[in-house]
Amino acid sequence: MPLQAGIVGLPNVGKSTLFNAITKAGAEAANYPFCTIDPNVGVVEVPDIRLTKLAEIVHPKRIVPTAFEFVDIAGLVKGASQGEGLGNRFLGHIREVDAIVHVVRCFESGEITHVAGSVDPIRDIETIDIELILADLETVQKRLDRAKKNMKSGDKRFKVEAEALERYVQAMEEGKPGRSVELSDDEAQVLKDLHLLTTKPILYVANVGEDEAADASSNVHVAAVERRAAEEGAQVVVVSAQLESEIAELEGDDRAAFLNDLGLAEAGLDKLIRSAYQLLGLRTYFTAGEPEVRAWTIREGTKAPQAAGVIHTDFERGFIRAEVVAYEDLIAAGSFQAARDQGKLRLEGKDYVVADGDVMHFRFNV
Repeated sequence: MPLQAGIVGLPNVGKSTLFNAITKAGAEAANYPFCTIDPNVGVVEVPDIRLTKLAEIVHPKRIVPTAFEFVDIAGLVKGASQGEGLGNRFLGHIREVDAIVHVVRCFESGEITHVAGSVDPIRDIETIDIELILADLETVQKRLDRAKKNMKSGDKRFKVEAEALERYVQAMEEGKPGRSVELSDDEAQVLKDLHLLTTKPILYVANVGEDEAADASSNVHVAAVERRAAEEGAQVVVVSAQLESEIAELEGDDRAAFLNDLGLAEAGLDKLIRSAYQLLGLRTYFTAGEPEVRAWTIREGTKAPQAAGVIHTDFERGFIRAEVVAYEDLIAAGSFQAARDQGKLRLEGKDYVVADGDVMHFRFNV
């Protein structure tokens, strides 16, 4: 199953509008809570200028970007952990994704009703955090009770498990998310199947008005979100979901001209997609030849044979060597032959950890 980033937030903060813009999937967006009942899933291409640069060198017949999945999850409300709104169902959807993209409203509007009656992104963040923490606390407490019973067997593994779970309980009772608890390697191994909501990596999206898409430096709501994110070691991407939905309808020169008129170097969604891709721990390597220039997705830390297996299982099974040149070195050299002459193209074996941007050709035999 491909890795997924789940878009969450309170009702009417712009989640579905943002999702529509990202995927052009046409998920219903309306000015009332719970217009998204089932999670909409959309596959998005990852914008990467490196593909275009590589194509200028090898002149391929086609260019194929890499992709991953976004999931639009319906709005949570206060009390969701106790089943308020459609809470339990939505918490289950969040549990299934690999990372969380938390959309917070940072714009004022008399036309779009805020579920709490006023715009306060920190309050909104804390509302959702509390619901996720409460749901996790219930999960952890049940697991802790079981671990304590199993400790009677004398198996040291359950003692390790119980001690780690007790730290989770303490943190969550203080209102802290699971990601604030540091685990040893042994503890992480024992609890690898716990799948807590609040241990998932998170990216905040500050949704601003159209007039602030190019410069939101004076927006006090955005500043508050950025301070909160900095405390958590999280990132913030500023976008105008409504404006991005208009940009998404344009292509080619029309899109470039519209962005230029707005004073934007690129669409905010491009930055969001790349940020979410990295949040998932994903990296890109390339293959480049006359048939196609193509981006391939791997997890950070993937070794060469497993990277080859992304293309075809035979490549991994019969892996011999990989010819590798860093993207920057290839672009600087201007061609594969020039990179080889400069000693930039090298052979790597089974233990080589693929770096983001590697351009690779695999030798294999099956």
